[in-house]
Amino acid sequence: MPQVPLWRHTPLYEHAERRARGEVELADTDTPDQTGEAPRTATLDDLQHWTWVLGKAQQMLLENGFMTLDAADLKGWSDPGAFARASTDFWSDTMKLWQRFLDPAQAEPLVESPEHARDRRFRAPQWRENPVFDFIRQSYFLIADHLLKGVDAIEGVDEKQKEQIRFATRSFVDAMSPSNFAMTNPLVLERMIETRGENLLRGLENMLNDIGKGQLTQTDPQAFELGRNIAMTPGKVVRRTPLYELIQYSPTTETVFETPLVIFPPWINRFYILDLSPEKSFIKWAVDQGLTVFVVSWKSADESMKDVGWEDYIERGQIDAIDAVRDLLKVDSVHTIGYCVAGTTLAATLAVLAARGQADKVASATFFTAQVDFTQAGDLNLFIDDEVMKLIDTLSADGYLDGRYMAATFNLLRGRDLIWNYVTNNYLMGEDYSPFDLLFWNSDVTNLPARWHKSYLSDLYRDNLLVKPGAMAIAGTPIDLTKVKTPAYVQAGREDHIAPAQSVWKLTEYLSGPLRFVLAGSGHIAGVVNPPDARKYQFWTNEKQAASLDDFLAHATETKGSWWPDWSTWIAQRNPKKVKAKGARVPGRGKRKTYGDAPGSYVRTR
Repeated sequence: MPQVPLWRHTPLYEHAERRARGEVELADTDTPDQTGEAPRTATLDDLQHWTWVLGKAQQMLLENGFMTLDAADLKGWSDPGAFARASTDFWSDTMKLWQRFLDPAQAEPLVESPEHARDRRFRAPQWRENPVFDFIRQSYFLIADHLLKGVDAIEGVDEKQKEQIRFATRSFVDAMSPSNFAMTNPLVLERMIETRGENLLRGLENMLNDIGKGQLTQTDPQAFELGRNIAMTPGKVVRRTPLYELIQYSPTTETVFETPLVIFPPWINRFYILDLSPEKSFIKWAVDQGLTVFVVSWKSADESMKDVGWEDYIERGQIDAIDAVRDLLKVDSVHTIGYCVAGTTLAATLAVLAARGQADKVASATFFTAQVDFTQAGDLNLFIDDEVMKLIDTLSADGYLDGRYMAATFNLLRGRDLIWNYVTNNYLMGEDYSPFDLLFWNSDVTNLPARWHKSYLSDLYRDNLLVKPGAMAIAGTPIDLTKVKTPAYVQAGREDHIAPAQSVWKLTEYLSGPLRFVLAGSGHIAGVVNPPDARKYQFWTNEKQAASLDDFLAHATETKGSWWPDWSTWIAQRNPKKVKAKGARVPGRGKRKTYGDAPGSYVRTR
């Protein structure tokens, strides 16, 4: 016989349920049931008490948000009139909510916003079928909406400060969700009854383990092994430097394009985001298209890299790797891909080569979600101020920033999905970890050189120097992006929260060579890692020149599925000549020494 969920024993729930069936009125007293025992129902005093408790909780949350804003000494918000107007609206909506709960026949019908209706935190039917938890859910939405509306009403502050307040408020609202607390989450209460509390013990064990390692666990850490079921495309390490390993992948076609491809992934993460399972691997797919593919695997920073800076990733990283591939295969030029920060750096590399008269070393450049103009760089801009820079100095005393801090920052940008979802599942529900290759990669953090990280935040995010001709230089060579005439393929993600599409679009405003812009569905990762066989998402193209992203979209053609084939066609058009896949085209058969099989040793360094 199934056990009755714990929350069904509460007097408030029992009374509300009986009222919904029309069995009692507010002033009813307890009457014996068929067993002769008085059922547990709520009196008017009970309801008045719960009204006071929940109403007081709402008031405390709302006032805490107002006091937080007031503590920031914000002009306009400290205005008593603004507080009074916000309070009046809040309490008016609160009374409507209580009327719907206590006397639904006479209350205004609830019109739920689409955003609230599709909120995955409350998709379980218990949140709506049970009057108590439906009230808790609606009450939470009411408070959240009013806190965010309050931020929008602030006057007298600059836009960045308002965005910082909005971000902090959203984070606070997400953290205070009733789904994050055992006693206000009906699913957790049911699990407590089902497991006799063992879920909380498992959750406590999970939490203590995470505290011990200083990182939130998002997937089964034992489910994947590099080279066995992830990052398993065959190849060999053909070059190793103190900064990177260069991996060459084995051809799968009899002939290959003469011009090879060199991929620069971001050193903020491990390279194998582009080589997950074989079904998701961009690297394997590119090899199967007849490309000779090389990938740079960056070394995770340690104390030996304390002096590594921006110029090192250009000179000793990207330019060195380009020259190494040209020398190994005896070709004049290479195709390149730069992902995220490596795309930012690739733009600078192209400018440096152009200034030195060496632009022909690169036949084409593809940019995955890369930014060069950081005026609209999204929520990450909110973390750049003097206090944050001082904190980074403190955290980087050994010459590098522990990758866990950067991972926590990126998780915070999507706290609802990447933090609180796992707090509920791992700590409250005590669920087993699910194997998920993307989250395994996301948790596989890398350390960052302190000197590079600080200059990246200050020179690019804060001061936006990269797009100012001559403001930055590499070994005396000034950077001017407008001098770059290399054919470019620029990809952006429509829902990207790290490199917003509007920000990526700005790259097209500086490069002066032939250019193709493609807007992919989804975000920073799924928008890139979208194999054709998955038949997911879509992408937009526009064959006409567009003055802005809005203009691009207004005349764009939508194509279902992956943009990878579009890119493959574009690459083939740059240099269609093919050669036999033999000799140096097969890793290990050329003159250059090899250093072991892919995925190499740097990717395993922790």
